[in-house]
Amino acid sequence: MVDVRWHALGMTGLAVVLTLSTWFSATAVATELGIELGLTVSQLVWLTNAVQAGFVMGALCASFFALADVFPMKTLLVLGALSAGLANAVLLMSPSPIGAILARFATGVSLALVYPTAMKFIGTWFVTGRGLAMGAVVGALTLGSAAPHLIRALGVGIDWRMVIIMTTLACGLATVIFIFLQEGPHQFKSARFKVGHIRRVLHNRAAMLANLGYFGHMWELYALWGWLLAYVTAAKVGGLDITNASLITFAAIATGTFGSLAGGWMADRFGRCLTSVLAMAISGTCAVLIGFFYNGPVSVFVLIALVWGFSTIADSAQFSAAVSEVSDPSLVGANLAFQMGVGFAITLFAIWLVQWIAFVLGDWQWSFSVLAVGPVLGCWAMLKLRRLPEAAQIAGGKR
Repeated sequence: MVDVRWHALGMTGLAVVLTLSTWFSATAVATELGIELGLTVSQLVWLTNAVQAGFVMGALCASFFALADVFPMKTLLVLGALSAGLANAVLLMSPSPIGAILARFATGVSLALVYPTAMKFIGTWFVTGRGLAMGAVVGALTLGSAAPHLIRALGVGIDWRMVIIMTTLACGLATVIFIFLQEGPHQFKSARFKVGHIRRVLHNRAAMLANLGYFGHMWELYALWGWLLAYVTAAKVGGLDITNASLITFAAIATGTFGSLAGGWMADRFGRCLTSVLAMAISGTCAVLIGFFYNGPVSVFVLIALVWGFSTIADSAQFSAAVSEVSDPSLVGANLAFQMGVGFAITLFAIWLVQWIAFVLGDWQWSFSVLAVGPVLGCWAMLKLRRLPEAAQIAGGKR
């Protein structure tokens, strides 16, 4: 059984990496895509925000209708990966600005069928070690999100269409992988749709505290991922001795893959709540600290970016794992979709706010500092959750 479940985790993780490569596919080539399609500055921002908005809409609908608790998970995974690839490919057809934004929105809706469902799916294979297993899925999301920046960094001067083509083909391969995946032996109870499902989600105090921790985490995460390339590029223009901003952006985001695995390992041994608090304390500090080294030394700037990328995602899976452990077993999918839907809605404002601060100040240097607010809220929520009796259900009592 050990070999089988780790094989399932590996294949699920690979498929998530491939599918999630579409998340920032347009962001990685935003400059060239903007010129090609004649996009304004505000429309360029919506190339990223539309994916977030689509994910929010998709995840909240999935939660309201309890899709992952009513329908076969494999069906949702296959449908999500296939539709994400098709929506991504629309960018190759030189759509209008509105068409491009709608295509990115559709990509986000599609990914909402994949990521929350994959988290529940891997839970059918793992009871012990669930924190590490879900950490691996989050690591896959992280690596997939960073992939377009790597393609761009290694292919300086290549046509921007190659990034879109490669990420579209990745979704096709992910679809095939999902078709052959099988659920594990630890099945969650299924449910039939009832309007009262969402009320039961909201009234679960322990789950809502884990959600608050996640919301604080999300306030920081996607604003960092979405604007790091712009931040590093601006620092380079300002005199920071950096040659390849895309490569540094990839490295900083991709190091979160190892952060997710490390966070999962720590959580299963020392407690989910404590691990989450430690990760948020480090990442929140980095959000403020990086501004002080905006002009160098470059080695310290890059080190902070790498530590931030590592720590800002290290706790992500633990909020999902905690929710899966304190939720009604028949509504795990609905709880996870609700958590992610609201969390990603928060990213819309955070992404806008960071860019607005940079515009008002006329420089990016201190724009990331506001992101430290999220980890403060998250630390408070997870410490409060740790004191509840329900926390005994988390990681076998390792709260």
